[in-house]
Amino acid sequence: MIGRRHLLAAGAALGAGSAQAQAEALRVGSTPTGIPFTFLDTRTNQITGFMVDLIREIGRRQGFNVEIQATPFAALIASLTSNRIDIIAAAMLATPARREQIDFSDPVYAYGEAVAVREGETRPWGSLADMRGVTAGAQVGTVYIEPLRQAGLEVRTYDSVADIMRDVALGRIQAGFGDAPIVAYQIAQGTFRGVRLLPDYRPSVVGSIGIGTRKGDPVMRRINAGLAAVKGDGAFDRLIQQWNLPPSVS
Repeated sequence: MIGRRHLLAAGAALGAGSAQAQAEALRVGSTPTGIPFTFLDTRTNQITGFMVDLIREIGRRQGFNVEIQATPFAALIASLTSNRIDIIAAAMLATPARREQIDFSDPVYAYGEAVAVREGETRPWGSLADMRGVTAGAQVGTVYIEPLRQAGLEVRTYDSVADIMRDVALGRIQAGFGDAPIVAYQIAQGTFRGVRLLPDYRPSVVGSIGIGTRKGDPVMRRINAGLAAVKGDGAFDRLIQQWNLPPSVS
């Protein structure tokens, strides 16, 4: 579609008068801070991660290339609906409110929230119901903010999970909320120091992430077909293992 997609050369000319092989390139918005789903690899200065590898695999099976564009989480939907990107491939839960704005693919991976506390914190918080009055942090644009407020927590919003974890470690807030696979992965890698996960916490906001497109965009049919192929031929399971993701929540 002119104005939102362009063509990239996919092969050299075979001779005079021959047409150059070309493949459609779609602009994919992915966040630089959602490790291991999407993140900026400082060694290559490229966005990588599970969702990036997944959309590339889907594109390979469906005959389109992808151009990954670093996009803040809170700007993903606006970037999609304003035609700055064509696809969202990030750790975005397919909530009813978001479905009113964009289309989502078939479910990719399901999880809930995790809670990080300062090392040495011993209060046995097992659910949101136990945490009324707690000062907590959540990332701007995520689905956790309103449920936390409704449960009686004092919520402070942050631009990134790293900023949340910093304030938890410094004691500025008592708890930090984020996507369980993302927070657990980075704590295990030693990225976030001075914090730990609540091992017995039961998540309240559980959902599935999906790949997003504009409402009614026919490319969604290709995305779903490619996703089914990736899951059917074993590539999906290999990506789960490669990125050390726990089993999807049922």
